[in-house]
Amino acid sequence: MIGDWTAPRTRRMTPESVGLLGRESRLRQSDWVLTAAVLSLSLIGVLLVAAATSRTAANKLHPYSITKHQILFLIIGLVLAVVAAMADYRAIRSSAPVIYVLGCLGLLATFAIGTSVAGAKAWISIGAGLTIQPSEFAKLAVIVLVAMLFNAAREDRREIGDLDVLRALLLMGFPMLLILKQNDLGTMLVMVAIVFGVLAVGGVPTRWMLALTGLMIVGTVFVVKLHMLSGYQQGRITAYLHPDSPAVLKLSGYNAHQARLAIGSGGIKGTGLFHGPLINNGSLFAAHTDFIFATAGEELGFIGASVIILLLGVVLWRGMRIAAHAPDLFGRVVAAGIVCWLAFESFENIGMNLGIMPVTGIPLQFVSYGGSSMFASMLAIGLLQNVHIQTKAATTSSRL
Repeated sequence: MIGDWTAPRTRRMTPESVGLLGRESRLRQSDWVLTAAVLSLSLIGVLLVAAATSRTAANKLHPYSITKHQILFLIIGLVLAVVAAMADYRAIRSSAPVIYVLGCLGLLATFAIGTSVAGAKAWISIGAGLTIQPSEFAKLAVIVLVAMLFNAAREDRREIGDLDVLRALLLMGFPMLLILKQNDLGTMLVMVAIVFGVLAVGGVPTRWMLALTGLMIVGTVFVVKLHMLSGYQQGRITAYLHPDSPAVLKLSGYNAHQARLAIGSGGIKGTGLFHGPLINNGSLFAAHTDFIFATAGEELGFIGASVIILLLGVVLWRGMRIAAHAPDLFGRVVAAGIVCWLAFESFENIGMNLGIMPVTGIPLQFVSYGGSSMFASMLAIGLLQNVHIQTKAATTSSRL
């Protein structure tokens, strides 16, 4: 016989098909819509960082020094995203405890060698005026660990039980307590959103979700009634509740008020990149970090700000799609946890710029200046791509 037609067909692996961008490569199988959205947001962020910092009085001698840092952060972030996307799926799952321990050690290190910024001791100086925020990476560590725990229970062919939930809550609670001890309320709120997301997608019994919701409400009332918030945190909440109070506008509510003025003055088309009067004269603090959306509103207008929101929406849409088609519970929980993280931070950052949410110091992913946020967000995108690639591989194998 010339050939056996019953034998399984195999593809011929050539150098062109196996290479980094070949037909069979992992990168070629990634979600290119997600990649395009993230790259677009990152490049817009570089332009906005340049616009927010190059013409301020503090940067006259070196107008683009901060922009150069952001470009470097972006390049490193892209490398991290590729590494996370190309890593072995099973190795990531089995390494979850190590990732979790490293994340907790990073948080603990802030109490020994950390520095305080805006009332929160959550940063570690690494020299040259640069700092790193371990809590950004702790978000990923918590997501991956809980995904591994729930997936292990599912592989044992049993439902998620009370003991599994309790174990997950204890493990998530430890880094959350450390973040709370750092006085970083914004990151703490993000962790709460992640907790609810991974538990809901993981298949936790409804009674646990209801109990946690009630506990969160009671805890919030308890903290407020006993005045357990720090002075600057109380000031931010007061500014949110009474934004037009003259006393508030002079103190904690000043910058939020300036952000609303900047967004309103941009109109439909904006004043033009590098031509925002409030940004250029330094009237808006943190215009390249927490309030970079206000920079977009003034200089790019409603159209430019809407493009940013649209691109963030694309990232969340692709993330939810990846979660829905994940090959196992591990991938589904990882993808859903990342989506909850990115969604809450996007809503909170844009909301505080618009005045519909209190100021918490949360950056806008891929757009705001900062290495820790960029690195952690890019690692998260790499993990989403890894789950997507694994899904395509499982689908291909089932068809053979």
